[in-house]
Amino acid sequence: MVYYKEIKLNDGRVLVMRNGEKEDGEAVLENFIATHSESDFLLTYPEECVFTPEKESKYLEMKKNEEREAEILAIVDKRVVGTAGIDGVGRGMKVVHRCSFGVSILKEYWGKGIGRALTEASIECAKKAGYSQMELDVVKDNERAVRLYKSLGFTEYGENERGFKNREGEYQSVVLMKLNLD
Repeated sequence: MVYYKEIKLNDGRVLVMRNGEKEDGEAVLENFIATHSESDFLLTYPEECVFTPEKESKYLEMKKNEEREAEILAIVDKRVVGTAGIDGVGRGMKVVHRCSFGVSILKEYWGKGIGRALTEASIECAKKAGYSQMELDVVKDNERAVRLYKSLGFTEYGENERGFKNREGEYQSVVLMKLNLD
């Protein structure tokens, strides 16, 4: 899905949100590794990434051409500082109305409005794609993210107390959230 939007951040800089292009593969992969190194709130650790810059480039091109899925880059001062995306839960009739959502932002850019902007962009894309429900999982201890999602209308519909198990062998509780889009 094609997406493009510019907004002014709360620090005065311009945020460009757009699809990834083939030439963005290396920068997006670097962003993935950095964001997944900085936070224990994301699904994977950086060393679990199996992508190469070439595979990332192909993935970005594929997402741009999908009608019901999107991968949006957050760019500040020509630097990829975050990504967000929506993916269909499945193609079967019983779940075709649902999409999942994920977002990650470099820690030095937290608190500048990028998470809200990427989430709103993803909601916009999900509506455009015809989804009627958007879903996400968020680590319960990620209180800033939980607050953000609630402020945008997401509601909790469950909790998995053993949703993640970190490197230290400790469980992280994961909150299941959804947003009705119709």
